[in-house]
Amino acid sequence: MDLRQLRYFIALNEHRSFVRAADAMGITQPAFSRSIQGLEQEFGCVLVDRGNKDLRPTPEGQVVLQHALTLVQGAALLSAEVTQMTKLDAGELHFGCGPAPAVKLVPDAVAQFINAHPKVRTCFQVDNWEKLSRALSREEIEFFIADIRHFEADPNFQTQALTPKRGVFFCRPGHPLLAKESLSTNDMFDYPLATTLIPPGIRKLLANLSGRIDFSPTIETEHFPALVKVVLQSNAIGIGTEEAFYEDIAQGSLALLHWRNLPQNLESMNARCGIVSRTGFRLSPAARAMIETLVAVDKQEVSVAV
Repeated sequence: MDLRQLRYFIALNEHRSFVRAADAMGITQPAFSRSIQGLEQEFGCVLVDRGNKDLRPTPEGQVVLQHALTLVQGAALLSAEVTQMTKLDAGELHFGCGPAPAVKLVPDAVAQFINAHPKVRTCFQVDNWEKLSRALSREEIEFFIADIRHFEADPNFQTQALTPKRGVFFCRPGHPLLAKESLSTNDMFDYPLATTLIPPGIRKLLANLSGRIDFSPTIETEHFPALVKVVLQSNAIGIGTEEAFYEDIAQGSLALLHWRNLPQNLESMNARCGIVSRTGFRLSPAARAMIETLVAVDKQEVSVAV
């Protein structure tokens, strides 16, 4: 028994004629009849009531027909899905990213990806690195883009570094601190701080600077545009990667704050942005193509910035 014989049997049931069914399948009537007979011999029973004008299937034929429909449809779906995934002309891609990459890097990369593969349904989840790692472990996403320091030493994850992003402090134009000639980090804590979920290294740094055991920001959200709007309409000081609001700084709608006692090249303030996936899990062709696009776009944006 093979799928070809099952397809012929399905065609016979549809056309109720050996001649019409053979013609529909593009073979001669004798060859078609031999195929049906071969199927009956394999099952050891009659599948078609030839004494009936309509060539209806026997009770055994009805059972074979039901399974034949399932097997043939399943084979077609399997072939189509594998072909589509390989050629990237269908299917779905699910991945995640942190709030900062969601501002520019990810939208730019997704735009390039869908231009090249418009039939792939692309879904990306924007959240903090803790929730993204849980989503990855539950196999809800194939990979995510965020700060990789928390995952580099974990054998359950694989990381691929992207260009580090400079962490900065920003505020609205006209903020009281901009009127001062020199700023100390002590001045920072006189105002609310607004951030996304910050990595442990930066959190520890801010705790040390504030003289506290631990540090929690006044405003925390994973929606970066909302965070920026809060800063623009208040005296809150924002913390984030420079690339996420580069255009706002260039246009003068946001201002950078520089602290005299905070080294400008402080490593812990930079985001070690990268791609995180699960160890031992094969990525889909769409995921691999998306990662290649992200890496290429990241390099392009760095060269433009330079």
